[in-house]
Amino acid sequence: MSLKKKILVTGGAGFIGSNLVDRLMERGNKVFVFDNLSSGKMEFIEHHLENPDFTLIKGDLLDHKAIERACKDIDLIFHVAANPDVKLGASDTKVHFDQNILATYNLLEAMRKTGARKIAFTSTSTVYGEASIMPTPENYGPLIPISLYGASKLACEALITSYSHTFDMQAWVFRFANIVGPRSTHGITVDFIKKLKENPLKLEILGDGKQEKSYLHVSECVNAILLAIEKSNEEVNIFNIGSEDTISATGIGKVVMEEMGLSDVEFIYTGGKRGWKGDVPRMRLDIEKLKSMGWKPAYTSEKSIRDTTRVLLTVN
Repeated sequence: MSLKKKILVTGGAGFIGSNLVDRLMERGNKVFVFDNLSSGKMEFIEHHLENPDFTLIKGDLLDHKAIERACKDIDLIFHVAANPDVKLGASDTKVHFDQNILATYNLLEAMRKTGARKIAFTSTSTVYGEASIMPTPENYGPLIPISLYGASKLACEALITSYSHTFDMQAWVFRFANIVGPRSTHGITVDFIKKLKENPLKLEILGDGKQEKSYLHVSECVNAILLAIEKSNEEVNIFNIGSEDTISATGIGKVVMEEMGLSDVEFIYTGGKRGWKGDVPRMRLDIEKLKSMGWKPAYTSEKSIRDTTRVLLTVN
């Protein structure tokens, strides 16, 4: 399938969305970004504003009419918009319902009404919950998320797959490991840099620091997404995207410390195996399905974290 089409990217001014937009523009597509700029940033997309093939639509997915207008005559929708803060669900139980589930429902309704038929959705490894099989394959089940964020993304997947079947749509669902890289605005790397700038002698690490997770550079993630769409053509196509190894929270602390030129930093742990309620302490995805199509990550988890730290230190 050629991607040289009219493409709508919800959340296109955010971290992953803007990196995806850059690649879609490079490929000569006509790209429409739909973003309310609540967490996205103009600086991530401003270099495209003068390009006639780029259009920014400042809109909210909770506005039915706005998203319906945006979906008209669109060939493919990348639904990246979401509230990505996993921790937030423990203190605000409605945010992921509104910004993830309800927003996705509104988008699917707009697609149904306008005739837009193809959607690629950025989901998450948290839909698997605390998986007993590691690396975790796409057909693992039952899916029992332990965070409201993971639950909301799983609900979105269910809406998307059911709309695909009921209304003859086609979907690609991508379950991400932790994605890092240029324009990261949240997550452990951003958090550690901020903490060490405030106090270069001590670093608070949530949990016991032994949490082991997979981290992947955003450039690799975008490569995987585009390859999967080009090479798969089922009604519903589900793919894991991640690295082939893991790194611990303490390991990330050491990488950030090294890249900041610090030594003798005291690591202070808050205790317990989780960083917060809903935190999955161990995560690594099985990526054999994507590898069978010719994709293989060039970055390890550590390299992804190290490169991200370097980039963030140059811009902050």
